[in-house]
Amino acid sequence: MVCLGVIAGAHGVRGEVRLESFAAKPSDIASYGPLSDESGERRFALTLRGSTRGGLIARIEGIEDRDAAAALKGTRLYVERSSLPAPAEEEYYHGDLLGLRCERRDGALFGKVAALHNFGAGDVIEIEREDGERVLLPFTRATVPLVDLAGGRLVLELPFEVEVEAAAEAEAEDRP
Repeated sequence: MVCLGVIAGAHGVRGEVRLESFAAKPSDIASYGPLSDESGERRFALTLRGSTRGGLIARIEGIEDRDAAAALKGTRLYVERSSLPAPAEEEYYHGDLLGLRCERRDGALFGKVAALHNFGAGDVIEIEREDGERVLLPFTRATVPLVDLAGGRLVLELPFEVEVEAAAEAEAEDRP
């Protein structure tokens, strides 16, 4: 399943909710039919009512008052991966990238994809190293020249600062 959004909180007193949509076109979140929670046990039929700063306003079938809407805050909304259109060339669904092995050009393991973010200045890939440290890198062709979904890996061209830090770590590990 793929997460398409999250319920950000209640809106008004009649059971409407604020949604944060992760769809490329935010309003598309309502076009996939009923969404579910992460377990797949609860289903949510959405009707969009409008938008607000940073999100959408929606009605969820069966939610009639503010308390019921507020209780859903933080609920992530999912759809089956097969319901989504195929991504265009050089485009990827975040869910398809999570957990991929991250290698340097020489094949050495650097970590695995933990998350993808966009803080407003472009996509950022979060990589979890074997020691648990997390590294944020720009998700650009210069930094990630190869995405090999079939092979379960990304190839990284590390920025100079990260490469120097990685070399220093490797040198420290070689010392007795």
